[in-house]
Amino acid sequence: MATITLDHIAHAYPGPSGAEKRYALKPIEHVWQNGRAYALLGPSGCGKTTLLNIISGLVIPSDGRLLFDGQDVTRLPTEKRNIAQVFQFPVIYDTMTVAENLAFPLKNRGMERRLIEARVAEIAELLDLTPVLRRRARGLTADAKQKISLGRGLVRSDVSAVLFDEPLTVIDPALKWELRSKLKAVHQALDMLMIYVTHDQVEALTFADEVVVMKDGAVLQIGTPADLFERPAHSFVGYFIGSPGMNFLPAVIEGRQAVVDGQRFDLGAQYALPAGDVQIGFRPDYATVTASGGIPVKLQRIEDLGRRRLARVTLGGHGLVATLPNDVTLTGEAAGLHVQPGHLHVYVDEHRIEGQRMTEPLHA
Repeated sequence: MATITLDHIAHAYPGPSGAEKRYALKPIEHVWQNGRAYALLGPSGCGKTTLLNIISGLVIPSDGRLLFDGQDVTRLPTEKRNIAQVFQFPVIYDTMTVAENLAFPLKNRGMERRLIEARVAEIAELLDLTPVLRRRARGLTADAKQKISLGRGLVRSDVSAVLFDEPLTVIDPALKWELRSKLKAVHQALDMLMIYVTHDQVEALTFADEVVVMKDGAVLQIGTPADLFERPAHSFVGYFIGSPGMNFLPAVIEGRQAVVDGQRFDLGAQYALPAGDVQIGFRPDYATVTASGGIPVKLQRIEDLGRRRLARVTLGGHGLVATLPNDVTLTGEAAGLHVQPGHLHVYVDEHRIEGQRMTEPLHA
């Protein structure tokens, strides 16, 4: 296992003569700790695969250094980095048995037969592959084949890191939850450094100890799932994390209040803001709609999701989503919006600004 240090890593592709370089990955500085699970999360083209390829050695960065346990491996080829990779499509040998597939990486390194058998048995048990160990891989289901591919990546205990490049994309949706849970349990059992690329927030949040949220080649925030949900550092993080995402409203900040279309929101904190485009953001989970009281809004529709109800409303032409309590009945378009002050955030030019919390209640 290793600690991976990204020392101002960036990657740019050369443009026309005299033009500025086009960065597919903007500078990132971070340390990934041994034994933890990380997810690179973002939409297509955000730079997450470029970053994974830099770690694996498939791409040499144009800027910065990559360190494994303090050793500079920036220009080392893939085979000298001691990593394991699991790809989107299963990489297995159909003519081999499941056991032979799992043992293959260990046999290539000359490990003793008894040690190979013990390690294969351990990984097979973790991935629920023990009943099919003697079967040939040909004819197995897609999820079983991907389990074999996962096992081939995990079977070596001496790797610096295990890299996953959207490994559940081809798996039936009904089986994804089971494999996500299984992979999380395997990580806890094996205590390896794992890095997982995905565009699916559910995969990222259920697997990773820390999630790296990316957009347009830039890392916007690195944090725990709770950090990303409760304190999004960038408006894109607030929008991208959560279902539905965070509500955003253009606002004018006056001390501890935000004014939106003449209506005042209690921020629960004092703000001194730099110049820029100001918005407030809050999650539907911390906003409720009632028949009366609160900030007047106009009801558009109610969405009943079974375990919860959402109300889509408008305030001054801006669409919002809030929670509709089960004991509340709305008739007509008029409704009242209530937002918990401790969960209101202020953003300037899309970046979250910290306020000065006050112990005194707000007086009208």
